Amino acid sequence: MPKTVFVSNVLPLEARDLIPRDIAVDYNATDTPLPRGELIARLRGKDGLICQIITTVDDEVLAEAPTLKVVANVAVGFNNIDVAAARRRGVVVTHTPDVLTETTADFAWALLMGAARRLVEADRFARSDHWTRWQWDLLWGADVHGKTLGIVGFGRIGRAVARRAAGFDMRVLYHDAVRADPALERELRATPTDLAALLGESDFVTLHVNLTPDTQHLINERTLRGMKRSAILVNASRGPVVDEAALARALREGWIAAAGLDVFEEEPRIHPDLLPLANVVLAPHIASASGETRLAMATLAVKNCLAVLAGQPPLTPVP
Repeated sequence: MPKTVFVSNVLPLEARDLIPRDIAVDYNATDTPLPRGELIARLRGKDGLICQIITTVDDEVLAEAPTLKVVANVAVGFNNIDVAAARRRGVVVTHTPDVLTETTADFAWALLMGAARRLVEADRFARSDHWTRWQWDLLWGADVHGKTLGIVGFGRIGRAVARRAAGFDMRVLYHDAVRADPALERELRATPTDLAALLGESDFVTLHVNLTPDTQHLINERTLRGMKRSAILVNASRGPVVDEAALARALREGWIAAAGLDVFEEEPRIHPDLLPLANVVLAPHIASASGETRLAMATLAVKNCLAVLAGQPPLTPVP
């Protein structure tokens, strides 16, 4: 029987064209999450699934798709998939690391710079009728150069963020469950430390951890109170790493100075207490959203799916 693949959401034509003609493709050409019942129905009889983070693949979904051999996620994160359940059922799960590392690091810096120099506030002010003259104390922000950058999660993206810090002559601290090779630490001029020390000493804190039970609400009232009042927090990892209610209070009451967020606890919902605050830059989960990178992600996901269906090892399996 010919193999069949379900592509659960919009995917570039260049990536879909990699799928051989002898593989039947069921394609949902929207960027809207499918209702659970429809997802299950369309997965029945399929050998492969190419999905995005808006598709939840849990044990119940997997149980209804006994022919499924591979779930290829078009993302580096994979908290939308029950990986343990997939492995129990012999389903390979893949993701798309590396290809989005540099683009995501770029955007983390965009959030950092935007929050530090109050760029969104400045844009709004410049478009308004309020800008009538040059002012000495208009929209003072914070310098970035020469400051201390704390990186929580020192994997591919965290290290790419650290590499960029050299151009700003920054002191770099990092915290990770696994210490980096000393040679890499020297190359990136990065010093390992515990989380409390990192939060207490850093002028900027960027989050680049996977979402796990250990990292859920890693940034909470206690940890926020351990940061400098002048500190700026950036989250380009996963929304639930930050307790948004606690962050909103911290920003409102001045526990920290500002924040830049690309991800949220209950996307696309943003905690309502964050929305009126001028000292937080909000972005709709677009850290990897360059045309080149999104195409590379889609292409890698397709290649992962095809490799498994051909009986070959996947290029980038979930660890």
